[in-house]
Amino acid sequence: MKKILIPTDFSENAWNAIVYSLQLFKDETCTFHLLNTYTPIIFQYDYTTVSSSQYKLVDTMKKVSETKLKEVLKRIQNQFNNPKHHFLSSSAFNTLPLEVNELSSDNTIDMIVMGTKGASGVKEVLFGSNTIHVLKNAKCPVLAIPSEFSFETPHEILFPSDYEINFQEKHIQPIVNIASIYHSRVNILNVRYESNLSEEQERNRKMLEPFFEHIALLFHDIKNQSVTGAIENFQLKTRVNLLVMINNKHSFFENLFFKSKINQIGFHLNIPLLVIPS
Repeated sequence: MKKILIPTDFSENAWNAIVYSLQLFKDETCTFHLLNTYTPIIFQYDYTTVSSSQYKLVDTMKKVSETKLKEVLKRIQNQFNNPKHHFLSSSAFNTLPLEVNELSSDNTIDMIVMGTKGASGVKEVLFGSNTIHVLKNAKCPVLAIPSEFSFETPHEILFPSDYEINFQEKHIQPIVNIASIYHSRVNILNVRYESNLSEEQERNRKMLEPFFEHIALLFHDIKNQSVTGAIENFQLKTRVNLLVMINNKHSFFENLFFKSKINQIGFHLNIPLLVIPS
């Protein structure tokens, strides 16, 4: 039984992520854990000076959170009454990144699914700050769903890799799981400026093939392009339904999402992104 954690702030963007995950795993036996976190801005962490009004505010927010979670569960039951799906819900007085870390620290969560739209709604913002924190620190795969993206069967999976990782089953299994369910084709995209792969890169590349023994697999080599440009050009030729990256330190993934200023790299995510921790 898969265990899927879905944070929600009760926005339509969060609901869209719920709908995507329910459809993606419609034929799988799953437990979905809906999580809402709340932290009043005016709450002081010096407990010796906390006023009764602040305690009342926290209590009120907890009740609102629990009520809205019940409404979401009822909405799910009305629209997606799937006997294979089971649901848990929790409200937590905590920040989202910290609560997600606590829930996923014991390796009982198989995947986190969440929306990507930032609170500002500005188009130049690729991810909201909460999503960035979860992507960087989660111990399990994170599936980020763009705002208003409607579910598409993931027939074509794009997996950019610099082959700088000593690939293990834990890196590849999340991709294989989805590809096996939907008979997907996995496109491994390497972008480089050097003419040849190093011996280590070549060795890592060859390590990938056995993992995809029963999966349609294609390797693509792109030279003298930026990673973002190569991804976007590939999408122009092939209708990609899912983008997968491994969050490897010092890799182009880290450079792409965490070091560059988002509004300068010209990369706008319009398909789901599966991030696998290294």
